Amino acid sequence: MTHNVITVIAVLGVIGQVLFGLLLVAVLLAAVGFDAPLETFRDWLWGYELWAAFVVSAIATGGSLFFSEVAGFIPCELCWYQRICMYPLSILTLLAALRADFRVAKYLLPLPLVGAGISIYHLLVENGVVKQTQACLVSAPGGCATKWINKFGYMTIPTLALTGFALCFAFLALAASEPQRRR
Repeated sequence: MTHNVITVIAVLGVIGQVLFGLLLVAVLLAAVGFDAPLETFRDWLWGYELWAAFVVSAIATGGSLFFSEVAGFIPCELCWYQRICMYPLSILTLLAALRADFRVAKYLLPLPLVGAGISIYHLLVENGVVKQTQACLVSAPGGCATKWINKFGYMTIPTLALTGFALCFAFLALAASEPQRRR
């Protein structure tokens, strides 16, 4: 069962990466004057940006709890810091979405931004680009460089976290960027 759940989480991660990639292409096209793809995406998602951020953060929170509490993967120091950024997002985006309070989106943007930075650093440690600290070695077996999962040749826990943070940031940025459309 654990293997199947890990595979489902990894597939959701790939879907999230494709979605983020499409959104990034739409933003880049808008930057050069071709607004249609970004406007289509905004129209499709309009009013549900906070719900989308909630779904992503809730899946990420549930996934991290599954990894530690069911699969038995011991979270390292960097995993804990990433959790500090993700867990509040799942609660706060739910509360904001329930109240349709889009103003809060701009105040939540630092959480996925900081979390993404930690995820990038974790990926560098995990892949041996940056040496892990003594705190990493003490916090979990094998430290922060341990690849508890490695699906599709690249999908590790920090990669999943980075995907979740990137999507949350994108959805929150969309929610914060158009207050005039909501009046």
